[in-house]
Amino acid sequence: MSETIILKTEDIVDNFRDSVMHNLKTKNVSVLKLVLDDANEFELLSIIGELSAENQAIVYRLLSKDRALFVFEQLDITDQERLMNSFTEEAAVEVISELDPDDRVRLLDELPAAVAKRMLAALSPQERAATNLLMGYEAHTAGRIMTPEYVRLNKDMTVSEAVAKVKETTNRKEMIYILYVTDYTRKLEGIVSLSDLFFAEPYDTIESIMQIDISMVSTDEDQEEAARMLQKLDLLSIAVVDKEGRIVGIITVDDAMDILEEESTEDMYNQAGLANVTGKEFDRSDVLVNGNLLRIWAVRLPFLVVILIAGWLAGLVIGGFEEALMSTAAVAAFIPFIMNMGGAVGTQSSTVFARGVVLGHISMNKFMKHFLKEIGVGFSIGGITGVVGGVLAAWFVVWFFNGDPMLGIPIGLALLGTVTLAALMGFLVPFALIKMNVDQAAGASPIVTSLKDISGLIIYFVLVNAFMGGLM
Repeated sequence: MSETIILKTEDIVDNFRDSVMHNLKTKNVSVLKLVLDDANEFELLSIIGELSAENQAIVYRLLSKDRALFVFEQLDITDQERLMNSFTEEAAVEVISELDPDDRVRLLDELPAAVAKRMLAALSPQERAATNLLMGYEAHTAGRIMTPEYVRLNKDMTVSEAVAKVKETTNRKEMIYILYVTDYTRKLEGIVSLSDLFFAEPYDTIESIMQIDISMVSTDEDQEEAARMLQKLDLLSIAVVDKEGRIVGIITVDDAMDILEEESTEDMYNQAGLANVTGKEFDRSDVLVNGNLLRIWAVRLPFLVVILIAGWLAGLVIGGFEEALMSTAAVAAFIPFIMNMGGAVGTQSSTVFARGVVLGHISMNKFMKHFLKEIGVGFSIGGITGVVGGVLAAWFVVWFFNGDPMLGIPIGLALLGTVTLAALMGFLVPFALIKMNVDQAAGASPIVTSLKDISGLIIYFVLVNAFMGGLM
């Protein structure tokens, strides 16, 4: 039964996705708006992340204000930034002003300084004050990610007075399930759950029903530690206090989960030595997938020019060994064999490197360890293919060309050298491109192929000349 429900849900989402994509493609805005109005939040969230920045902006503008804000809050910070860049300044200010202070600060931190400054200046005095409060704390601390919107009660209040205050502030506070009790100086003394407040007698005092066993973190606590504490204690929120024990904000469970997710991703890339690369790689991927044709050409064509030049150089190498080619026809027959084997191993190595880096299995800080291991792997594969290929080549030369089976020796050794070199370059080239801040996704394969072709030909012909008595 559960599988049937899941399949039906997937079918609904697929139909919704097809409908949205069709209407975006045909620019049928009126029908698209009707489709979006009929969709639920789950359907909207299932597709919004798949759209290009341009189409995200179109969909976002067609949503009602409440639904648009809901969708925006669910996007990750990178998608939020991309969407903001597609807005007019007026629309961007409207979106930012609707966000909770902590979410607003996280987004402003990602925007260029000049843009963030303009956005901040355009906020209302109250919103600007709340935002500036959080931005005054160090990055990655509890103070930076807390929200100043919480319900604060005085311990001398009666239950009926507290209920009245909760009702008064419900629309302006992020978390009303936990109420924080302080003295007149805002020093935290206890907490009251909304359920305890509801079941208490109207004339009971808050002090008589509050819990004095309070969990709290300081404003300068590391944000990850604060989030883990909230998760470990299974709380909906946790108080953030200053050095004097005065409450200045709270961290809610949803924000804590976001922080832990971000930190775990960051830890993975730190282990890979790519903490400063991921944002750039995202932008480069976005250009190659969603960018216009001119931008794609600008990224990909220069590396293809490398192949053209390398092909010309490879031709010169072959021309330089014309005498060896003319002396034994079999020499030419094995050129594709050597080149294809080297190309396959080079592609394997660069793919292993790219995947290992992304998954955190390869540490950029310990590159030499992984590099030397890959050289060993390449040498062992080259040895195996060299022996097998050399034996088969010797048989082939005798059977089809009635030639000297000794040609199998340089062919086997050429395989060993080319395969080892291809494995080496499959790791070294993308590593060097990352270090030089060049797009390795577009550049690694053309460069590896070019270097492998030229070096492989040189190795092959030098060995053929050495073993067959040809002249260089």
